[in-house]
Amino acid sequence: MNTSRTEPRPGIPQVSGAAVTGAVLACGAVYFFSWVKRHSDQACEKTDGLCWTWWDWAAIPLTLTTALIILIIVYKQLDIRPRLAVIPPTILLAPFPLLAAQATAGWWTATITGGAWSCSLALTAWSRYRILGITASATLLLASLVVLYH
Repeated sequence: MNTSRTEPRPGIPQVSGAAVTGAVLACGAVYFFSWVKRHSDQACEKTDGLCWTWWDWAAIPLTLTTALIILIIVYKQLDIRPRLAVIPPTILLAPFPLLAAQATAGWWTATITGGAWSCSLALTAWSRYRILGITASATLLLASLVVLYH
C-alpha cells in the first residue's frame, strides 16, 4: 500500500510526458476539426439548406476515442496511476480550455493550453501534488468558461 511517505514522486518524465501528450492531442484535434470544417464546406457549398457530411457526425466520437486510446497507452508507459481518475476528466473537460484558447489566440495557444491541462490533471495522480493539480485544472477551466461565456 502506498502512503504519502512511500508513494513514488512524479518525475520530470511523467509530468512532461503528460504535457507533451496533451499538447500533441490538442494540436491534432484543432487540425482535425479545421480539416472537417473545410471538407464539409466543400461538400455542402452547392446545397441551399442544411447539410451534414459523414465527417461532421464522426468528428467528435473519433477525436474522443483517439484521445482515450492514446492517453491510456501513454499514461501506462509513464506509470501515471490511477488512470481511471485522471483520463476521463482530461478528455471530457478539455474542450472548454481548448475552445477558449483557440477562440482568443489561435491553434498555437490551444496547443499550449492542451499541454497545461493534461499536465495539471496528471499531477492529481500523486497525493502530494493533488491540491496543486486540482487548483491548476480548476483555474484553467474557470478562466476558459469566463472567456467563452463573457
